[in-house]
Amino acid sequence: MTHAHAFAGNGFASSHTQTAQRLRRVQRLAWLLDAAVRLPGTRFRFGADAVIGLLPVGGSLIMGLVSLYIVFEAWRMSLPTAVLVRMVGNIAVETLVDTVPVAGNIFDAAFKANLRNVALMEQALRQ
Repeated sequence: MTHAHAFAGNGFASSHTQTAQRLRRVQRLAWLLDAAVRLPGTRFRFGADAVIGLLPVGGSLIMGLVSLYIVFEAWRMSLPTAVLVRMVGNIAVETLVDTVPVAGNIFDAAFKANLRNVALMEQALRQ
């Protein structure tokens, strides 16, 4: 049996592929939520999170729950608890501040918790 077969047999290769797929999925989601649209004439980007967050109270709550999906995927990748706690903290800050009319939406568009959380995931996976 070759070295490659040994890894395939114990699920290592499959696990690595699943992790890569999960990471790509959350990278796309974070981009859609935080940076899919560029404000014309500027370098400023925002996404669905900022737009849906404009809905009174419920929009912020809905987007906070969607953001937790990224944390769920990080948990499924067995990332360290400290990373998961920081990710939840980013979502909590963004969701709470976003409940403040207008100023909260501006903060939400600038803070980009989802992109921050994906960067934390990438950093943890590199280590």
